[in-house]
Amino acid sequence: MTSPVDLEKIFYAYKEADLQHRYITNDHISPLLENLKSDFKVDTIGFSVNNRPIYGVEVGTGSKRVLMWSQMHGNESTTTKVLFDVFNMFSNEGSEMLLKDCRFYFIPILNPDGAKAYTRVNANNVDLNRDAQNLTQPESKILKRVFEDFKPDYCFNLHGQRTIFSAGKADASATLSFLAPAQDKACSVTATRKKAMELIAGMNSLLQTHIPNQVGIYDDAFNINCVGDTFQSQNVPTILFEAGHFAEDYGREEVRKYLFMAMVTALNLIANNHDTLGENHHDYFIIPENEKLFYDIIIRNARITQDGISSVMDLAFQFEEGLKEGKIYFTPVLVDFGELSKVYAHETIDAHNAHLELPEGKCLERANSIDFVIIDNKIFSLISVNN
Repeated sequence: MTSPVDLEKIFYAYKEADLQHRYITNDHISPLLENLKSDFKVDTIGFSVNNRPIYGVEVGTGSKRVLMWSQMHGNESTTTKVLFDVFNMFSNEGSEMLLKDCRFYFIPILNPDGAKAYTRVNANNVDLNRDAQNLTQPESKILKRVFEDFKPDYCFNLHGQRTIFSAGKADASATLSFLAPAQDKACSVTATRKKAMELIAGMNSLLQTHIPNQVGIYDDAFNINCVGDTFQSQNVPTILFEAGHFAEDYGREEVRKYLFMAMVTALNLIANNHDTLGENHHDYFIIPENEKLFYDIIIRNARITQDGISSVMDLAFQFEEGLKEGKIYFTPVLVDFGELSKVYAHETIDAHNAHLELPEGKCLERANSIDFVIIDNKIFSLISVNN
């Protein structure tokens, strides 16, 4: 098994420089797909609602089949960047055994319309991850057809999660989260789930050497309309990957590194331990479940005067992401205020009981966008941390 240090070096050696930050579309990946080596088979496997091509990439000659798809939600792009880092690794020396042992099928962007508009849903305003049974959308039908034709032994369902998640109840951001989805309403620990659980446990063991206490388990409530639950219910070990937040990494480039390292670890486990996977799944259960305990910014101990009454409170802000001229912008929105000692923030400002003023025309109301505050006559920008 490759060491954590080696995996980090491998990542920096093969990181795809042409894919950066959060906005990744067909326009970004098409030239890269055209330049892949002949070992890669690249096809247009269908078209989106707005007639954008959906690409499939196949590589490897082995008997163990792994299917991965990314940007099912168009605004969750970190995993797409990682796929191209993996493509670069596969294109160079050192991956021969993986490609000999495994055969891979990738869908880099399943929802190209959502990617272009930077939305979770597709052009028909449908969440593709709730369309696994009804198959009302062309993108859903394409994924189902690939699943049936490729007949994978493993599925990687690649997503991104919001900055609100903690790894357990501690002051620790969920930088990466995973799930071995349930395959029945009882959330039974089946033989199929055990294989996915052992892969996750292996990734967690690797990640704890780099981001201790920052790995979580996503909610495993069974929903047959979700793709992961559907594929798991058909006895194909399926793993949900959720790229989360790392300190000061709103472009998710550090998260990208850890996700790459985790993914390569899982692939090595499949290649080397396929016949025994599931026997050592128990460490999955030591990973804490995700909690929603984080805000992007909290201003603590701020003195606010309203209607002639002065009181000290905390103010919590969450960033709303928006697309403008091909770039993602983050707008701070006031989402809560009061006594907030039981929650955490990615950035904390302590007002030390000093008087806080909001920008002219703004009032202390939830859902107000606020770019800056004035504390003790000094301006504090709330947008500079990520834009």
